[in-house]
Amino acid sequence: MSVSMLSTFVKPMHPEGRKFVAIAVAITVILFLIWEPLGWIGVGLTVWVYYFFRDPVRVTPSQPGLMISPADGIISLLEPAVPPAELGLGDQPMTRISVFMSVFNCHVNRLPAAGTLEKVAYRPGKFLNASLDKASEDNERNGLTVALEDGRRYGVVQIAGLVARRILCWSKEGQTLATGERFGLIRFGSRLDIYLPDGVEPKVQIGQTMIAGETVLADLNAKS
Repeated sequence: MSVSMLSTFVKPMHPEGRKFVAIAVAITVILFLIWEPLGWIGVGLTVWVYYFFRDPVRVTPSQPGLMISPADGIISLLEPAVPPAELGLGDQPMTRISVFMSVFNCHVNRLPAAGTLEKVAYRPGKFLNASLDKASEDNERNGLTVALEDGRRYGVVQIAGLVARRILCWSKEGQTLATGERFGLIRFGSRLDIYLPDGVEPKVQIGQTMIAGETVLADLNAKS
């Protein structure tokens, strides 16, 4: 029971967060030397930084053909939209699902459905509020085009937000990843857009809470 209770509150941290936690600890020590109440504020900051970079274990549904959420957060947009040109998915609208991540969400990103990365394309841009529609076009972003086993393709786009200043994607073109496998991370508030293959209907609604690697977005095998 004690191990289970501990694992409920203490989550593994992604290696990307180690240097930020170290910086927060150093600042906290300095604040304690200046004035103890400031030091306790630093402790709170350190805990938050650790919490931000948490990387919990997720249980991905095993049913073939399911697309799962690539990020924790809230569905902020659900509409037809032309995918970014760099993805090479054409100029016709595709169903776009946008997941907005606040600074309190886990920011490790996971692949929605197993496939091969055909393209990984970074594009610099602005840092508008990621919940805005125009963030898809104007903000800094990194896009992945994924080829499914049956030849269909879909897109996933990491979008920097108002606070986010760094998009990380450690996966490379040509790699084959499993459903729910980690492919990247965005620091401090952001958004992910998913462009569904033609004819695939979403199984989520605006305002719904998403859990990366677990919540089902769509069923690739369902008949439209």
